[in-house]
Amino acid sequence: MTLGYETVDVFTETAFGGNPLAVVTGGETLTTEAMQAIAREFNTPETTFVMPPADPANTARVRIFTPAMELPFAGHPNVGTATMLARRGEVFGRPVGDAVLFEETIGLVGLDIVRSKGEAVGAVLTSPAMPEVKERFDPSAVAAAVGLPDTAIVVARHAPVQVAIGAVLLIAEVEDRDVLAAARGDAGLQLKHLGEAASPLVYLYTREDAGADYLHIRSRMFAPRAGIPEDPATGGAAVAIAGLFATLMDGNLDLVIDQGIEMGRPSRLDVRLIREGGVERITVAGRCVPMMRGEIVAI
Repeated sequence: MTLGYETVDVFTETAFGGNPLAVVTGGETLTTEAMQAIAREFNTPETTFVMPPADPANTARVRIFTPAMELPFAGHPNVGTATMLARRGEVFGRPVGDAVLFEETIGLVGLDIVRSKGEAVGAVLTSPAMPEVKERFDPSAVAAAVGLPDTAIVVARHAPVQVAIGAVLLIAEVEDRDVLAAARGDAGLQLKHLGEAASPLVYLYTREDAGADYLHIRSRMFAPRAGIPEDPATGGAAVAIAGLFATLMDGNLDLVIDQGIEMGRPSRLDVRLIREGGVERITVAGRCVPMMRGEIVAI
């Protein structure tokens, strides 16, 4: 048995930038344990497995794994998988058009394909739900968990807080770029200062520029307990932080997120919080670069 795979760099227009993703096809008979082992072998922040949908009206069933765990939903795996399938042009004998719908653990996830000169170059993800703001955390404990002094965490707008959108992320604002650059991902520090119950996904950001209806931030995401020492671009966190901002402001918001810069893998995520007719929704857009393709033979 052999499986096909392709890798793409997500949330970038430049090869070797953004967030790498492995997309595996042909693994319908794989066990969860086998998928997790393959994800460990790729050792990219996430690996997706594309399988036939339960409902033929949908594009595919997609499962998402980090090197250490399965996720019910994540952003960059969806954007990268959708773009790769659209570039391929068909999946399970059916054409892939300008919109795809994936069956995932969180539910149905829809994306619109971005094309340039007829070729798929990226995708716009619509969050399957609005994030849920949950527990607050002591700023001193969060600072210590990422190797920073007590004064590093900014609480003027919000305390460090966990936000759930499939996965749960702990989000905190820090003072400036220098503080952001000094943070580090350390599983031992996270467990010592935040405890087992806290999310293993710690997302820090600082404000670069802001207006009445736009915001530009720079971020880092540490998840060593999930097998990701640092993530170059985190679409799920982009949804989560937009959901957090939705609780702090009125109206719509255009949000640009720069991430991965400290890692040498610069990424850009374009996020929108849209309120129309009493309905809120969040979109995350990004470009993708195809990188590698091949076969997995040791199954």
